[in-house]
Amino acid sequence: MGKRKRRTCSQSTMDLTQGPLAGKLLIFTLPVMLAGILQLLFNAADIIVVGRLAGSNSLAAVGSNGALINLIVNLLVGLSVGSGVAAAYFYGAGEKEQVKETIHTSVAISLLGGVVTGIIGVILSPILLRLMGTPESILGLSQLYLRIYFLGMPAMSAYNFGSAILRSLGDTKHPLLYLIIAGIVNIILNVILVAVFHLDVAGVAIATVISQTISAVLLFRCLMRLEPEMCLEWRKVRISKQKLIRILRVGLPAGLQSTVFSFSNVLIQSSINGFGELAVAGNSAAGNIEGFIYIAMNSFYQAAQTFTSQNVGARRFERINKVFLYCFLMVTATGLVLGQAAYRMGNQLLGIYLPGNIAAIEYGMIRLSIIASMYCLCGIMEVISGEIRGMGESVLPMIVSLVGSCVLRVIWICTVFAAHHTLTVLYLSYPVSWIVTEFAHLMTYFYVKRRLIRSVL
Repeated sequence: MGKRKRRTCSQSTMDLTQGPLAGKLLIFTLPVMLAGILQLLFNAADIIVVGRLAGSNSLAAVGSNGALINLIVNLLVGLSVGSGVAAAYFYGAGEKEQVKETIHTSVAISLLGGVVTGIIGVILSPILLRLMGTPESILGLSQLYLRIYFLGMPAMSAYNFGSAILRSLGDTKHPLLYLIIAGIVNIILNVILVAVFHLDVAGVAIATVISQTISAVLLFRCLMRLEPEMCLEWRKVRISKQKLIRILRVGLPAGLQSTVFSFSNVLIQSSINGFGELAVAGNSAAGNIEGFIYIAMNSFYQAAQTFTSQNVGARRFERINKVFLYCFLMVTATGLVLGQAAYRMGNQLLGIYLPGNIAAIEYGMIRLSIIASMYCLCGIMEVISGEIRGMGESVLPMIVSLVGSCVLRVIWICTVFAAHHTLTVLYLSYPVSWIVTEFAHLMTYFYVKRRLIRSVL
């Protein structure tokens, strides 16, 4: 009986090196897409509940924290990318004992990193919020929300690492299931803590932490039920130097890229803060809507990365270009359809977050008209980057992204936006940076693939 239970999660793993690609891509990406959407609903539920039950100041306090939270946690998310790529490579090569050692190292890194990041976030919250120019009227609420949010960082880190491992093994169903459970808990607690106990932003932060903890516990339970050659055993959880180096080789550049990338978003958020509370509220609501589009497209990034990594491990190099082509076509179609839908239905969607607040909705529409309508460009950029990381190269895409997106956006803010101080000009920095970066990524992709094939001949 115990053996059968232990292998429950193993039945959902999937070999991505054999069979038709298109069908497996859809089987892989749809649960990832739905899981990402549910994860975004954590924050969306916070914003909607606060906006309707606590007011625009509380809404702005929660929404304005997004860029800062991403800045601090993206290093851990990047490291989880390294774990996923390493596990997928060993799984594709049939080296299950190496997968197991990768899992143990990843769990140790996730818990340790989550604790350290949480402590840093709690201590530095007031300083960072002031550096961002957060309006005084929402500073206290923003600080309260942020500190409670960071108390849940170990659980968030554990979930990101654990889900990266499961997806690298082709299992996208269990992360989705656990997020459905946690999402329901999050929404229920949001309503109870804000509407009944009147805890305002503290209530939604507490609900988020509890729901993230539930998803992390369930995910660890699934890792413990993999087949014996790969399963998580707590007594063996330790950091392997060899696996740590392999994870850092891919994950650290990815994390540093995301962190510095988020820095440019913090600069943009700081610039938006200068337009007042209504602009902050409208931008927060529009950004949340765009988040759903990004998550849908990001599922193809994860698919490109995982499929490529497993096939590199299996030495099935002829499938790499096919993975790229299918992911490119799918992400482009997804971005175009969802981006245009978000813009066309913008007033109605923003009205959900900002009921009756016409001025804030108008600010939100400015963002949707520029960023959401051209979001497919971001998806294309992500897919190419995922392909490159799946081939084991992370430094080059980091450099390309930092120069093409981060540096370019900072230059844009300091020059073009400084000369034409409008939100329209500020938001144009996004599509301009996407176009430049994706062309540079494309050249990098062909270079890395050619180098990889030559290295094994």
